[in-house]
Amino acid sequence: MNKKIKNILSKKNKSKIICLTAYSKNFAEEIDKHADIALVGDSLGSVLYDYNTTRKVTLSNMIEHSKSVRKGIKKSLMVVDMPYQTYRNKNEAYKNAKKIIIETKCDAVKLEGCNKIKNIIAYLIKKKIPVMGHLGLLPQSVKGKFVSKGKTEREKKKLLNESKILERLGVFAIVLECIRSDVAKLITNSISIPTIGIGSSVNCDGQVLVTDDLLGLNKTNIKFVKKFINLKKNINQGVIKFKREVLTKKFPSKKYSY
Repeated sequence: MNKKIKNILSKKNKSKIICLTAYSKNFAEEIDKHADIALVGDSLGSVLYDYNTTRKVTLSNMIEHSKSVRKGIKKSLMVVDMPYQTYRNKNEAYKNAKKIIIETKCDAVKLEGCNKIKNIIAYLIKKKIPVMGHLGLLPQSVKGKFVSKGKTEREKKKLLNESKILERLGVFAIVLECIRSDVAKLITNSISIPTIGIGSSVNCDGQVLVTDDLLGLNKTNIKFVKKFINLKKNINQGVIKFKREVLTKKFPSKKYSY
């Protein structure tokens, strides 16, 4: 087993796991200093390309961004999302997962769901492809408005059962997205592998956010997004200074000219 995956597993019930998204080398270098997991998420579709759904993200999109991210990662576990319709059957899934790992040199892939793809996940793990699971809100499956999960007894039982199935299959961690706090706590306490929450309360073993969201680069009002800094303001100030110095012929001075 990958040493980095062993490290993630060892954090269960001991210390919180930090997971952040990265889509380029520059961001990856900074994230790598602080995160346990760097996730190249298919959320890059909305963040970078303004897609209204992650379904539009292609395998080539994921691979090219992941190649860039890999250049900035030294210590973090690098996980890459498998995009929509790249794991419809076990052979397709294996072919594409292998392609992702070989071309990007990532450590693992992430797939959304359980019951419909459990045989596919089992096959990938059998073929030595490390897999991270994803339960709750599944962006690749959603049509229309996103809604939280685990509000009914039926949903609660389904999510708990699926988390145990994924654990038995051999995934090393599970992202729990927009799952009710009490259900997220139940799942986390019922399985031996780490849970990574996003909108699923402090009860998970770790947390993930889209880095651009927490830095205030996106105009989003999603409930689970906290903006920890207004980076847009800093970018604007830098550009204004550049513009001012160019217009006043202060830049480039001799120091910045050949």
